[in-house]
Amino acid sequence: MNREELQQLLQRLQQGLADAPPMDAELRASLLRLDEDIRQALKPQGNDAAANEPEDGSLQERAQALETRFEAEHPTLAGTIRDLMDTLGKMGI
Repeated sequence: MNREELQQLLQRLQQGLADAPPMDAELRASLLRLDEDIRQALKPQGNDAAANEPEDGSLQERAQALETRFEAEHPTLAGTIRDLMDTLGKMGI
């Protein structure tokens, strides 16, 4: 997996959010924060991509928690989040 594929997944997530039925404001904010943190982690800063991760938990852990919350109400977005988790793991983030 490469950064371009991850960018495509992030775009798919953003489109899914735009098309999704109304959702809890807190949940939407959590997804947007995860999206921003992933984009920040992708910015070039040496060889250690994990150094760009936020302090409030790994991106992988936060994505997994969000995926669980989305599974029942927004299965398409849950699938996209699962794909993001898989890609992040393969990239070592």
